[in-house]
Amino acid sequence: MQPRTPLVVCVLLSQVLLLTSAEDLDCTPGFQQKVFHISQPAEFIEDQSILNLTFSDCKGNNKVRYEVSSPYFKVNSDGGLVALRNITAVGRTLFVHARTPHAEDMAELMIVGGKDIQGSSQVVDSDRPEGSKFRLTGKGVDQEPKGIFRINENTGSVSVTRSLDREMIATYQLFVETTDVNGKTLEGPVPLEVIVIDQNDNRPIFREGPYVGHVMEGSPTGTMVMRMTAFDADDPATDNALLRYNIRQQTPDKPSPNMFYIDPEKGDIVTVVSPALLDRETLENPKYELIIEAQDMAGLDVGLTGTATATIMIDDKNDHSPKFTKKEFQATVEEGVMGVIVNLTVEDKDDPTTGAWRAAYTIINGNPGQSFEIHTNPQTNEGMLSVVKPLDYEISAFHTLLIKVENEDPLVPEVSYGPSSTATVHITVLDVNEGPVFYPDPMMVTRQENISVGSVLLTVNATDPDSLQHQTIRYSVYKDPAGWLNINPINGTVDTTAVLDRESPFVHNSVYTALFLAIDSGNPPATGTGTLLITLEDVNDNAPFIYPTVAEVCDDAKNLSVVILGASDKDLHPNTDPFKFEIHKQTVPDKVWKISKINNTHALVSLLQNLNKANYNLPIMVTDSGKPPMTNITDLRVQVCSCKNSKVDCNAAGALHASVLSLLLLCLFSLACL
Repeated sequence: MQPRTPLVVCVLLSQVLLLTSAEDLDCTPGFQQKVFHISQPAEFIEDQSILNLTFSDCKGNNKVRYEVSSPYFKVNSDGGLVALRNITAVGRTLFVHARTPHAEDMAELMIVGGKDIQGSSQVVDSDRPEGSKFRLTGKGVDQEPKGIFRINENTGSVSVTRSLDREMIATYQLFVETTDVNGKTLEGPVPLEVIVIDQNDNRPIFREGPYVGHVMEGSPTGTMVMRMTAFDADDPATDNALLRYNIRQQTPDKPSPNMFYIDPEKGDIVTVVSPALLDRETLENPKYELIIEAQDMAGLDVGLTGTATATIMIDDKNDHSPKFTKKEFQATVEEGVMGVIVNLTVEDKDDPTTGAWRAAYTIINGNPGQSFEIHTNPQTNEGMLSVVKPLDYEISAFHTLLIKVENEDPLVPEVSYGPSSTATVHITVLDVNEGPVFYPDPMMVTRQENISVGSVLLTVNATDPDSLQHQTIRYSVYKDPAGWLNINPINGTVDTTAVLDRESPFVHNSVYTALFLAIDSGNPPATGTGTLLITLEDVNDNAPFIYPTVAEVCDDAKNLSVVILGASDKDLHPNTDPFKFEIHKQTVPDKVWKISKINNTHALVSLLQNLNKANYNLPIMVTDSGKPPMTNITDLRVQVCSCKNSKVDCNAAGALHASVLSLLLLCLFSLACL
């Protein structure tokens, strides 16, 4: 069995460098020579100079840094390549990466006659069994994404087959092992981590837009407005993602081309002008647009850039009080008319979309009767002064109002309302011919119904509001639904032309309503309307009546009850119930019919014996409780029917039977005719 020896693999990893074009300059940043060929010595001696590399960023090489693809070498600040310890084999290629804040570049060192190294240690495996091979596995080899890395099965040299993208995959975890000719593992697997070195191949991106900021006008210098930050997909641990911000353009550029400043590291935008220049009312435009640039490589010229627009609104504050356009306003209105009579105009320099511009008006004097109101027109900001209670010329022909105007929002402390924020309104009331007015209105009287025709009810009284015109008044009937009334056109006396009937359909709840006109002698004449309410007291002028007036009963009924009668009266109590029910005894024998009281308004009619099938008229007398009482006699038609086998037959009832005597008389009359 062959002895096991340590597995040593040397990884030679090609890197993909994103090259960006630059303007032609006298000095070209980078390595002056990018490819070198050196011979493989028997051994690289620690700290012994191997090669001098010349790199320049054309800015003095401040903070230059070098990185070597092999951990066993370094480049001194003067560009000298030296070994960190004695080593015999380093592979066939070395890469040197140089970087400053202003530039970066890569140089390639080809080692002529170089020996492949094996494993991750510094020990060269010179005793590897004959016929053994290296095998590489893991993500990027035999796992997706497949085929990125490969290994020389004889030398153990690992290489890449295509460009790598650190932003997609930053590290690869591979495994290396040695196998015999039959594929059996001899050594390993040994982990091999491949770290992809970042290249500056991603521009900064502003991902959170739109960017809108607000700052109050008059804000102190240095007031924070907003923060803008960009994202760079490159390695955040390198300068490739180290961003710096600046303002590329400001629109508009008045009153200063530098109204704002952005913190190059944080992205904070602040004001840099004095509060006086940040006056919204004097600015050409209260909206500023800034083109913000983010540049990686800490803002160096070689860095990639990305831009975005920041919109900054200069917000209004209430630093201007509203002022009336004139000190006095005039208005004219006819008496009795309501509505807007004048619009008061004001000026305000603040933003019309804010409460710092919107006006609020108040009447502070001259409105004791609350006849006037003032409201703000939301479109024009004018004060609309209105009459809300009719004005009377005869009481006052002139009114003077004192009105103040304020803003919805409070003023800033350093500003106050002045004399221009108050105005006087002089209102002239024009006289018009007003219609006479009845007093009282409505007029009310109470009378008994059925009073004699020609009875005087009352004398109406109407006065002319136009007391200064000394006009005469004439009266007339306007509405008299039943035609019961008359009015004297000169003195207004109202009397009856017909009997007043409380039970008339024109009377509602015992009240009769009529309307009268009072007409003055003006040119043209004016008319007033008055209402008369007559309450009619009830008298017993309506006899009661019964219901129903038709009933049926079976000729063999065991229950001799015929019908329950009810009574009603159009009059009012006490001229109605309790009612007295009686059978009119002059025409009907008591031994056949009976009526019994149930309550004050109902009675039961019943038979004392069964009757033959026939129709009978039973006179019912009902009397009310009035003083004097009124009586009414109504015939109750009773049909005695045949009721057999659940069938009721009333058709053969024959002629009406009032009594047995009536039947005998009919028979005698028939015999006489023979």
